[in-house]
Amino acid sequence: MFLTVDNTNKTYQTGETTFQALQDVNFSMARGQIGVILGPSGSGKSTLLNIIGGIDYADEGSIRVADWQLNDLSESQLTQYRRDAVGFVFQFYNLVPNLTARENVELMSNISKDPFEIDDIMKAVEMSEFANHFPRELSGGQQQRISIARAIVKNPRLLLCDEPTGAIDFATSKEILKLLSEINELYDTTILIITHNHAIADMAHRVLKLRSGKIIEDHTNETRIAAERIEW
Repeated sequence: MFLTVDNTNKTYQTGETTFQALQDVNFSMARGQIGVILGPSGSGKSTLLNIIGGIDYADEGSIRVADWQLNDLSESQLTQYRRDAVGFVFQFYNLVPNLTARENVELMSNISKDPFEIDDIMKAVEMSEFANHFPRELSGGQQQRISIARAIVKNPRLLLCDEPTGAIDFATSKEILKLLSEINELYDTTILIITHNHAIADMAHRVLKLRSGKIIEDHTNETRIAAERIEW
């Protein structure tokens, strides 16, 4: 398996209060799959994504992504893992405002070991004609496309998406989901999306549902729905 999460637990301490964010989480994904993690706010979705992305540590358990055994890595090794193996797409685009769209993508390309050609990625996300525009000159959907291009240009094995359609309208959301599906097919990129929108699960190979830090459902979609046909 490409991604394996075994018996993973995470607890946060706030004053005298202990919060169990993840409780004995177990699942795995094959390379090239799209996975969707569903759950309400506070269910542990972002915590799980951050641990898989090497941003946070699990208290217990084992996380393996390809050849990376995350719980055995030092801080500097986790930095290398984030740089070389993982792309991040967030709800809010976090583009550098004084750089053009292309320069935002180039910024990530410059720190990658084996990046794709920037112009090929700009074309893949249908943003070539906006390459010299600044973020303030782009719509929300266009900014999210550049955010995805920035994550993909580094040629990551794993793309982690935290509510990638949370800040855009319905029609644009479907365009972004279609783009993610196309990237999955074109580059064989494993994609993990966290969302509270249950409709998005229909486009995934694997679907997990989290509640109070526990996986309450784990299934494979025998028939997937194309992103552009999803309705909510």
